[in-house]
Amino acid sequence: MEQQNVRIFVGFDPKEVVAYHVLVQSIIEKSSIPVEFSPIALSNLGGIFTRERNALQSTEFSFSRFLTPYLSGFEGWSIFMDCDMLMRADIAELWALRDERYAVMCVKHDYQPKIDTKFLGQTQTKYEKKNWSSFVLFNNDKCRALTPDYVNTATGLQLHQFKWLENDDLIGELPVIWNYLVNEYDYREDAKNVHFTDGGPYFEEYKNDDYADEWFAARERLLFAQQPV
Repeated sequence: MEQQNVRIFVGFDPKEVVAYHVLVQSIIEKSSIPVEFSPIALSNLGGIFTRERNALQSTEFSFSRFLTPYLSGFEGWSIFMDCDMLMRADIAELWALRDERYAVMCVKHDYQPKIDTKFLGQTQTKYEKKNWSSFVLFNNDKCRALTPDYVNTATGLQLHQFKWLENDDLIGELPVIWNYLVNEYDYREDAKNVHFTDGGPYFEEYKNDDYADEWFAARERLLFAQQPV
């Protein structure tokens, strides 16, 4: 049976709570199809995610994101997104790109970060396939290697470089406009999903970056409540 709802898992970090909610708002207000959201929050994963925090990870969901197929029962398709993103298009357009030939689909970035330090003084790590796993369409049945045991014990590079797949031919490519890296790439009006990878506009240092005005506008709409006349 055709999957009716778009399952979206969003990384949640207590250091940037507002990011999660604004991203969800931006998806809801533009989507023409049913969506459902699950935060990847460590406080919700007791007994499932048990690995100790790595000194190099910049967010709490750096590794727990790979539980998305498990949390989906290894059925259908699911989307994982970093929280520091803003959706600028109907997610139905992305959903239509699913291709059963692949186990995962993502933007295949090929770049070297321009900075060495990002938000809150975090080290900007550099590695092959960087940011590929920040926005992923998971074909869950083909990702059964991602058991809790594997996610808890695999190295960071094994996870983020998709070493758990038989080969890279199982990684489908999405257009770059679906994970458009703010500051790393020049402004594009047609970017469908932008990623504040260096730091979101909710951090003072990045409040004037490209697309920040759209993020603040989405935050204002998030806070709306119609008052009685």
